Amino acid sequence: MRHSDIHIFRNSDVKRIIAFIPKGHRHIRLYIETGDKAYVFQEATIDAIIRAYINVVTHPTNKAVELVLHKIDNRKKGYAEYQHLESRRGDEQIINEMMEVVGD
Repeated sequence: MRHSDIHIFRNSDVKRIIAFIPKGHRHIRLYIETGDKAYVFQEATIDAIIRAYINVVTHPTNKAVELVLHKIDNRKKGYAEYQHLESRRGDEQIINEMMEVVGD
């Protein structure tokens, strides 16, 4: 990914966040509104973001985690067909890549 394709969201960039379950659905969506665009994340994506965040914040040694999209054929009931699962890449490899991509 090129550096110019990356957008860093500062807290002040996010104007509104709404969590909701659409009528006729069972799974939550997350609506995030910025000044010029709006994004809607499905529950499986939200879950992956939270899992990655918790994996780094609460773990005594982890400094990075990478989740990669996989199609899961034999999954638990209620889980999405596509899931973000942990890669085998180590902290340093992930951090080094991110330093090249986004800088400080």
